[in-house]
Amino acid sequence: MASNTGASGWLRGKVKAVTSGDCLLIMGNTKAEIPPEKSITLSYLMAPRLARRNGVDEPFAWESREFLRKHCIGKEVTFRVDYTAPNIGREFGTVYLGDKNVAYLVVAAGWARVKEQGPKGGEQSPSLAELQRLEDLAKEQGLGRWSKEPGAAEESIRDLPPSAIGESSGFDAKGFAVENKGKSLEAVVEQVRDGSTVRVYLLPSFQFVQIYVAGVQAPSMGRRPPNPAVVAEADGTAEDTANGDDSVEAPAPLTTAQRLAASAVSTEIPPDSWGRQAKHFTETRVLNRDVRIVVEGTDTYNNIIGSVYYPDGDTAKDLSLELVKNGLAKYVEWSANMLDIEVKIKLKNAELQAKDEKLRMWNGFKPPVTDSKPIHDQKFTGKVVEVVSGDCIIVADDAAPLGSPSAERRVNLSSIRAPKLGNPRREDYQPDKFARESKEFLRTRLIGKQVSVEMEYSRRISTMDGQNGVPATKMADTRVLDYGSVFQASPSQAGGDDTSSIPSTGNQPRINVAELLLSRGFANISKHRDYEERSHYFDVLLAAHSRAEKGKKGLHSEKIPPAMHITDLTMVNAKKAKDFLPFLQRNEPYSSEAIALMRRMILQRDVEIEVEAVDRTGTFIGSLWESKTNMSSVLLEAGLAKLSSFALDRIPDAHVLTRAEKSAKQQKLKIWENYVEGEVVSNGAASASKQKEILKVVATEVLGGGKFYAQAVGDQRVSSIQQQLATLKLKDAPVIGAFNPVKGEIVLAQFSLDNSWNRAMIVNGPRGAVESVDDKFEVFYIDFGNQEVVPYSRIRPADPSISSSPALAQLCSLAFIKVPGLEDDYGQEAAEYLSECLLSSSKQYQAMIEERDTSGGKSRGQGTGTILIVTLVDPETESSINAAMLEEGLARLERSKRWDTMERKTALKNLEEFQEKAKKQRVGLWIYGDVDSDEDDQAPGGRKPVARR
Repeated sequence: MASNTGASGWLRGKVKAVTSGDCLLIMGNTKAEIPPEKSITLSYLMAPRLARRNGVDEPFAWESREFLRKHCIGKEVTFRVDYTAPNIGREFGTVYLGDKNVAYLVVAAGWARVKEQGPKGGEQSPSLAELQRLEDLAKEQGLGRWSKEPGAAEESIRDLPPSAIGESSGFDAKGFAVENKGKSLEAVVEQVRDGSTVRVYLLPSFQFVQIYVAGVQAPSMGRRPPNPAVVAEADGTAEDTANGDDSVEAPAPLTTAQRLAASAVSTEIPPDSWGRQAKHFTETRVLNRDVRIVVEGTDTYNNIIGSVYYPDGDTAKDLSLELVKNGLAKYVEWSANMLDIEVKIKLKNAELQAKDEKLRMWNGFKPPVTDSKPIHDQKFTGKVVEVVSGDCIIVADDAAPLGSPSAERRVNLSSIRAPKLGNPRREDYQPDKFARESKEFLRTRLIGKQVSVEMEYSRRISTMDGQNGVPATKMADTRVLDYGSVFQASPSQAGGDDTSSIPSTGNQPRINVAELLLSRGFANISKHRDYEERSHYFDVLLAAHSRAEKGKKGLHSEKIPPAMHITDLTMVNAKKAKDFLPFLQRNEPYSSEAIALMRRMILQRDVEIEVEAVDRTGTFIGSLWESKTNMSSVLLEAGLAKLSSFALDRIPDAHVLTRAEKSAKQQKLKIWENYVEGEVVSNGAASASKQKEILKVVATEVLGGGKFYAQAVGDQRVSSIQQQLATLKLKDAPVIGAFNPVKGEIVLAQFSLDNSWNRAMIVNGPRGAVESVDDKFEVFYIDFGNQEVVPYSRIRPADPSISSSPALAQLCSLAFIKVPGLEDDYGQEAAEYLSECLLSSSKQYQAMIEERDTSGGKSRGQGTGTILIVTLVDPETESSINAAMLEEGLARLERSKRWDTMERKTALKNLEEFQEKAKKQRVGLWIYGDVDSDEDDQAPGGRKPVARR
């Protein structure tokens, strides 16, 4: 079996399993894929017996087995067979671990007793005297099973749950999986059923459970008919002889009834091809080893599905991935869906590689024929001229001449499927859920915008079945569609992005449109068959789709999408156009406050109405009451409404409403703030300018282009989050394999400058699961706005109570001025000057909000959400940073346009003197004189300048 050391009978091998405190399973050191094995019981020793079915441990049985297991498992040993006991089919021998006799180690530690009786009729071994001496010494010192402490023997007997002694019927696998889902549990593998199924003791509870390895399935080991001896030995006598006396008599012959019972069992089913190899592969890595089990869930039969991680040197390896890599298991989609997306991608890629290399079970594998073909070296840029659906656009190619057939190219987004809009000409027309939202999102994002396109593959689809790729019976029933990846410009050029769900793709400063749709839940990932062409960025798309599913966004939400009411104003008559005019004009001052007040007081509440009249358009006019409160009176008293003379004489409470309006006028509330007795009130821009929101802020990070991050002073969330972080006790790094941060996930990261722990978002990291504590992750500190690269050892998972709070760092931009970017002339100087003003001390500034950019912001891979366009004022000097930047020649004033509001024009005029001063002194941008911008200032959509003759 194993390597022979000579004629003396000594053999070499490796310990594969330790079944008890005195028994080893040793496999040979041969080159065979499945080497021979031999079970050796240590000569002259008897260790305490572990519990069998419906039994209990002998005292110190578990400690005895653990001592031998930890010393020998996986180690190279030298051994020989001293004698055999044919009646029980066992071999007894001497085993050396290096130059140490294993039996001596066990007896010296007090974990086994020495049997005086050896083989019948045989000579006594010379080692017996040494074993007895070591036993006497262990007894004298009270070691191991010879402990002299009162109650030690009783305490050593494990309190085993029913599952550990063969009574698994009462074990609640479903409840266990729910309670422990995602947790990393310590365990010892006791049995390997097949390559992807193990039975383990969970520590310290000793719950005995069967784990099906998630994401894979190894070849079956078949089914063997039960050993007839088992029928006769239902009381476990045969098993109990494993550590017992070798002189036990052979069992009695089976009775006729026992033989009939044994023959009634189903016939043997042989193992699948490569089943034995897969089982041996798993046994040599995890059997009787300490492992970590991560519970992923259960199947429909309440079988526990989990990930198994075993130690390999200083790293932890994923058993499922190693099986697939070596061609000994196949990828299984249904259980892989329980895993993190990165692990799932790794498994799928490993299977494809094993198939390509035709490893083991994939020997002779031939890739299937698909209906897709790759498109090579087709990249172009252009402007989006039409959005056909949520996954199809038409792009005008910049390189094609205007009017040529190839000027406009139809591009289907690779590897995604948006909801179908359907055919509006059909009577049963009904768009799919979120179909309109998907198209509208793409339209507002792309129409008229410059994009770059990478064509990736073409696919023949059936015109009868849409884009499901079902082959048609006739070529006339099919058509070929071209698919590609579409990218927008960098976030700073594209006006910002929602980086909480769309991290940067690779090292390229651009946004993958398909990734954007998937992350918002406006599309699903295409389910490609193996060897079918797909997006070159498929892994990134899978990750975005997974985030949307976890966040229950869009299509993955159980909520019904809000109804989209669309009125086509291009096809209405003059009367209807006039009816819609008030809704299309700019909201009046304080309208948002009036709406907010009414939403808080009456939205979704029981109310009463009294209809007094109806106007010419069919709108009822009357009073609305909530809890005996007239809501008209509430609005009037708050200065958020005016009395109308229409039908006022028909309202019984007209005098109450008049008194409420008079009270608001006297206090000059809201719309009456400039009220003068006898004058007509104007609700124009003058009033609007006085309702600007002003925040007290402290800057935390400065970016290029006049952008910076700030925290609001007095925000209670700041102290709350700081207190939560201060109470955390973060010491040891997470176990490799148990925590795999993904892009967009909120974690805790240790800042390199002061070693403080802060909330951070993963911006980038290694592809796949973490393999070392030194793996690098790029993180963005969401409460401060800065970014750095940290090792895995400085990252911890964040509790939902901490990660769910919104980011404290608010992205802001200086209003009315254009600050050069970091790559532009004087961009670096501008950023340094702004940093000196804002970050040299913890000075508080007043930020007057001029505008909110609600398109979402992402600057240089950082930040999310609305950008506040602000005038930043130093309260000590009462001067603005905006003006200071102009005066230093580090910014240019934005141009005034004829469609600007009076308020904006006034602000630009006030700042003009600071820019003129910089021009005269020839500082900064003006060092070479008055250099105007090359940028063309476009009018808003629908407001094109009119040429005059």
